Amino acid sequence: MKHKFQLVYVYLFSLLILTGCSSKEDISAGSISEEDISAGSISEEDISAESSLDETIPDVIAPEKSLSEDSDTIPNPYQDLCVPTYFTKVKDFYFLVDCYHDQVLYNDTLTGSVSEWKVLPGKLSQPHTIASDGEFYLVDDTENHRVLVYQRHHAHFEIVKEFHNIGVRPHYIQYHEETETFYVWSSMTGEMYLFSSDSQQISLEEVRKIPQLEGVYVRSFTILGDEIYFVSGNCTILRAKLSDFTILEEYPVPDSMASMIQLTKIGSMFYITVSTDKNGNQAAATILRTEDLHSLQDGHYEDIYDLFVRGGTPYYISQVEDSYYLTEHRILGHSLWRFQVNDDKVEHIEAIY
Repeated sequence: MKHKFQLVYVYLFSLLILTGCSSKEDISAGSISEEDISAGSISEEDISAESSLDETIPDVIAPEKSLSEDSDTIPNPYQDLCVPTYFTKVKDFYFLVDCYHDQVLYNDTLTGSVSEWKVLPGKLSQPHTIASDGEFYLVDDTENHRVLVYQRHHAHFEIVKEFHNIGVRPHYIQYHEETETFYVWSSMTGEMYLFSSDSQQISLEEVRKIPQLEGVYVRSFTILGDEIYFVSGNCTILRAKLSDFTILEEYPVPDSMASMIQLTKIGSMFYITVSTDKNGNQAAATILRTEDLHSLQDGHYEDIYDLFVRGGTPYYISQVEDSYYLTEHRILGHSLWRFQVNDDKVEHIEAIY
């Protein structure tokens, strides 16, 4: 059963992200039916106790020395990006997750070619995000179901810890300063892994679960104050208490935006990136915004994807200083965007890579 389940979600993921980059040219929309990526395509049986997911205790492994490079940094072997998913900045380094090249890039400038960026060490498989508290850097190694922990030494990074069996396909990590906690989301099991750290070590403190999201592909969450939002993977956005994940409210959404990527609050508006509709149609990929999540079901929202280049798959939005950055798939030359929002007006839009 465990192997069956792994095949299902790997199969699922291959369709959800179509790239157009050279290393993934063999992935095509016609290779999998739309039924394979619908919200109900993974049954409860597939994630039952037989697979032991709920009872699996994450393994903590001290990495072998061979996992980390010596003092020399690792150059990026690629000339382009292949499904970039997340961008951020920590101290003086920018980080860009190059998902389908199985690597996380970093650099001290946004000028020049991506081939000039350096690569974090470690054999990653389709990572999606990176987060840091300034001391530790956590990366979700999605297809290996683990989290890698890095520390910086001058201009290079070293793996100092690995956490294995982090749910199924950990997909999104955020560090929350108010609670001094890393939140790591398992995208297929409805589980959140909470890590805390001090200057010497990092440890797993708690695992919380939302049962109704078990078996539903949910790509991210958003922490706003003392609440947390989970984007739709099955036509419903959830709002819960951050303290214990008690569900406070559900927001139904149309089938056309059933498979969301992220929800971000900018100014007075919620910005939502959408991957596919309920049937897995990538033509539905877009960027929406609304002041009220209740209005989505009634069609009261603004589609702003035309401000960028429609036709790709907009992914995660992140804020760095006074600008916002959007990663995007399937359109060469438009993999990373920068824009600003002033008085709810989106402006100064430019493609960085």
